[in-house]
Amino acid sequence: MKTVQNVAIGAAVAAALAGGGMYLAMVAPDGASSSTTVSSADRKGSHRANGITEEPLTGDTAARVEAAAKAANPGATVVRVETDADGAVYEAHIRKADGTRLTLKFDASFNITGTETDKRR
Repeated sequence: MKTVQNVAIGAAVAAALAGGGMYLAMVAPDGASSSTTVSSADRKGSHRANGITEEPLTGDTAARVEAAAKAANPGATVVRVETDADGAVYEAHIRKADGTRLTLKFDASFNITGTETDKRR
């Protein structure tokens, strides 16, 4: 009897989670967001490129890179900001309003020194 109750409770929880996920998918289709900046919880952690570990930016540095990225690309969503492993000092991964993904490269003065188009959409 206890096993039947546990299965029923498990099925109810699974159905509730699936329903909540479907609701969220309908509210924000295609990963759309009403915010222009992705929360820090949604940002990816550090990763390696060219044998160098890129680290997420924080504080004033993160704010300045995000502001420069948004100024150059009005309406874009900043996905993450981090140090760069390809020769620039910082980089910002963004998604433009049309869905195009870009990586913006910055020098130490927060000037854009290059732009890379991401092949994913």
